[in-house]
Amino acid sequence: MKALHFGAGNIGRGFIGKLLADAQVELTFADVSPALLDALNSRKGYDVHVVGEQATVEPVSNVSAVNSAGQDAINLIAQVDLVTTAVGPTVLEKIAGNVAKGLVLRHQQGNDSPLNIIACENMVRGTSQFKQHVFNALPEDEKVWVEAHVGFVDSAVDRIVPPAAAGTTDPLEVTVETFSEWIVDKTQFKGPLPDIKGMELTDNLMAFVERKLFTLNTGHAITAYLGQQAGHATIRDAILDPQVRAVVKGAMEESGAVLIKRYGFDADKHAAYIQKILSRFENPYLHDDVERVGRQPLRKLSAGDRLIKPLLGTEEYQLPHANLVVGIAAAMRYRSEQDPQAQELVALLSKLGPKATLAQISGLPIDGEVVAQAVSVYEKMH
Repeated sequence: MKALHFGAGNIGRGFIGKLLADAQVELTFADVSPALLDALNSRKGYDVHVVGEQATVEPVSNVSAVNSAGQDAINLIAQVDLVTTAVGPTVLEKIAGNVAKGLVLRHQQGNDSPLNIIACENMVRGTSQFKQHVFNALPEDEKVWVEAHVGFVDSAVDRIVPPAAAGTTDPLEVTVETFSEWIVDKTQFKGPLPDIKGMELTDNLMAFVERKLFTLNTGHAITAYLGQQAGHATIRDAILDPQVRAVVKGAMEESGAVLIKRYGFDADKHAAYIQKILSRFENPYLHDDVERVGRQPLRKLSAGDRLIKPLLGTEEYQLPHANLVVGIAAAMRYRSEQDPQAQELVALLSKLGPKATLAQISGLPIDGEVVAQAVSVYEKMH
């Protein structure tokens, strides 16, 4: 089996690329970074540091790399059996044009064997969104063939992959936590289902997408935002602060109550899942900065994302949401010199004030109870 993976960053190398390579898939990375491309092509592999109770170093071998913006990537799309991505939600649209060109070439070359494309991003049904971008770039007369021969398979991915430690000179070195979860929608594949260890197949993907978004992502973001407010530098320091922890755990329990109502998750199992997530945030071997985890507050405060979506669920089922509201207020207080969205948030707050800013970003009604509650908490934070 041959695969092309877009995005040779830490998640690409440390998670999806590693699972594919471990499954003996013939793997090529596509990226735009010359340093990564050169290193991958000269060394054909790299080490993954898996950190937890037992730290291990797991080598990945027999990989190569091409420029994702060039003809080599287009040529490969015409040949491979699987295309995966870990490029970040904003870059998906940028690679869609070349993916479309590759699909046209595949048709022209008479390759009718099934191809499956899986976007492995922190998004709800990210592959379906990617499909729209690809179809926007396809000639009209190619769409029927692509629809028949190419599966666009949605997935949920979960593994904490922090940036490389300061002082690391090796561009390929990557550190990951022990835990990993890759769940894919088996109803969307074309052809036989792949057998890749670490890829779980389900016919109820949305339950798992929301379980991860409403627990890991909600909890991670609120830990970062409250941690920054309390003056902590790392996620571990933040979650070990009893006041931060109480709100984070409370918010995950509030969002969990929505999941239990919506999907019938077992309450005891979900409580155990929350505990597992808290222990992952405490991992002493992962040095993850609150500033990094809090990045892109405008996206994280949008209607379909980790703070507002669970909150809307609590309103739908008339459930409590006091801790989620504290998390939303803390997100509005997030500041970073490095993050353009943080700068934009500050500009909006000074121009519109907190009430109109939150309503605009989140889509929540400006005169609603939640906006009033969040603004009240926000104004008490310094």
